[in-house]
Amino acid sequence: MKFITEKMNLLPKTHEEFATVDYWNTFFKKRGEKAFEWYGEYLELCEQIHKYIRPNDRILMVGCGNSKLSMDMYDSGFKDITNIDISAVAIKKMQEINARNRSDMKFIQMDATNMSFDNEQFSVALDKGTLDALFVDDSENTQKTVEAYFKEVGRVLRNGGRYVCITLLQEHILKYVVEYFPKNAFMLRIVHCPDADKANQEKNVDNPDAVSMPVFTIVATKFKSLPMPILEFSYSSDKVQRFNSTIDLQNSVKSLQTAAVVCNGLGRTDVVGHNDVSIDLCKPGESNPRYTVHIVDQPPTRGLGKYAAFIVPQGREVEWLFATSKGRKKLLEQSKFQRMAVVTLHRDQCYQSMEEVNAELADSIKSFAPIGLKEQIPFLSIGADMGTRTTLYKGTSDISGDFLVEEVKGSDDKTFRRLIFMNNQAVVQSEALIKKVKIKGKEHEKIDFGYLACQHHAYMSLGVQLAADSEQQMRNVLVVGLGGGGLCMFLHEAIPNIDITAVDIDPAMANVAEQYFGLQKDERLHIVIEDGLQFLNNCTKEGRRFDAILFDVDSKDLTLGMSCPPPAFMSHDVLLNLKSILSENGLFILNLVCRDETLREKTLDDLKEIFPSLCSYKLDEDVNEIIYGTNNDKYKNLPAWKKSLGASGQKLNSVTKKKKLCKDEVLDVTDFLNELKI
Repeated sequence: MKFITEKMNLLPKTHEEFATVDYWNTFFKKRGEKAFEWYGEYLELCEQIHKYIRPNDRILMVGCGNSKLSMDMYDSGFKDITNIDISAVAIKKMQEINARNRSDMKFIQMDATNMSFDNEQFSVALDKGTLDALFVDDSENTQKTVEAYFKEVGRVLRNGGRYVCITLLQEHILKYVVEYFPKNAFMLRIVHCPDADKANQEKNVDNPDAVSMPVFTIVATKFKSLPMPILEFSYSSDKVQRFNSTIDLQNSVKSLQTAAVVCNGLGRTDVVGHNDVSIDLCKPGESNPRYTVHIVDQPPTRGLGKYAAFIVPQGREVEWLFATSKGRKKLLEQSKFQRMAVVTLHRDQCYQSMEEVNAELADSIKSFAPIGLKEQIPFLSIGADMGTRTTLYKGTSDISGDFLVEEVKGSDDKTFRRLIFMNNQAVVQSEALIKKVKIKGKEHEKIDFGYLACQHHAYMSLGVQLAADSEQQMRNVLVVGLGGGGLCMFLHEAIPNIDITAVDIDPAMANVAEQYFGLQKDERLHIVIEDGLQFLNNCTKEGRRFDAILFDVDSKDLTLGMSCPPPAFMSHDVLLNLKSILSENGLFILNLVCRDETLREKTLDDLKEIFPSLCSYKLDEDVNEIIYGTNNDKYKNLPAWKKSLGASGQKLNSVTKKKKLCKDEVLDVTDFLNELKI
């Protein structure tokens, strides 16, 4: 961590010099008459000073240097101030400066680790940067020096007196402070100083090497004894949070420091050519994020604005344009700005209006701006409506964990119903479009079975259509992974000559699909609650055959490089079972979501060992990849496949454009086949 000053050549060559008398004497000689303010001036610190120090307090200023702080405090009504410093040069200069107008303010050359004052002489010990100058590292000798300093401060303070320390709280200092003061009967509060932060950032606008770290005030109040440690943190003046453990207090400080590092980096560099930077924002004292901010950049060109914020309406954060790094880059290109902060709202939070959101985010958005930005930051969105989100049902499954069913208002005033797994809230597990129909003159809401929310479901549906023939002969289709049942109901309605068996291990999903997503079992749609792997094994033993087998099952382990399907479904034994129950001209259709390229290549190699023909289609707007495998080489080359498909009697309308199938429209699959990669 660097200490930021106006002239870099005034910093010591090594940080160990900070604690030496010679260093400080030389330092103040170089500074001359000019005051040196390490962490802010009086105006930037006065909120904390006036809150924790009274005008009638007897104040000891520890390590005054040539700072103007005690002079400004004196002029503001704090008359009883005694200043000490290890540097005789600094004390002499301060005596000369204050001899005429502040003659009763004392300046004494003294070592803070060995003071000559009587016990309990002061009600406040004020330290601005002295602790940081003493605590140069975490060595044993340094800790002994700091302990001597703290013991002296405790000795000269009265009972109920306060040690008020302005500091950057480096990691080793923070750890020592939160252990020392509670152990020695001090109530400990750490206060963030946002005004000092802003001032330091403004001072360092033209310094490309400067890193402005957050400024904190330690307020340690002395008691004879305490029944239990009192640990508090104040992010801002209006809210104080109490903790039961020192770890929680340390984490609150560290989170601010980490954010400062990120903001400093973003202020001076960009993320062009990299994934965007994502930052969660919480209310002080709360752990659940209220907003997530994604910072995305593009190269500066003529005509581009510098910076803007984009607020994503509630419910739309799962759309490709907002949910993926590629989508957000596309949004940035369309917006005509060099940098954009794309902000998403969280479903467990309440938002009153877009105006309230903009006001609440204003300071945070500004902290992510390029250094030196003076233009007003525009807040953009899709219209003035921030969207609505309503929770219909919350449930818990032994297999899927906590989940909920919600309704959101999307674009064009459409209403969508969604199934969300709480362990992966950024992904919509199932989505249905709600349509309004009139029955006996009254308007009712129904599920639109002709709607497909997912691009990968559209291409899986095309695969099922490829497996159906022109003679309208009934074909057996196996779907492993039910979810909300949207894919099954879509296939059931769009392709009348198929008999669907859907298998899911989670009975809670079958109930949700029926109650909230309109799943309707009949003689052509059967639901089996069973482990999909066991079901495949049983089918092999029973000699059952299917003309199309769809794998659309997600992994519950989010740490794996492949989130769909679970790795167990790609084992050699399972693939052999698949091959055995797939009819001669049948089609295996896999929804593959794999971010690990090595694992993806291995999966494809494993599939090639089993299936003579293998094709894949990579979706443009998703990480999904649809894999098609067959038991023969009927579809080995595209010309033969095109000819076979051209004779299909049952054709569907273009799902790639409308994401909807209708029985009375036709589909030309030639363009789709041209995009397939063998």
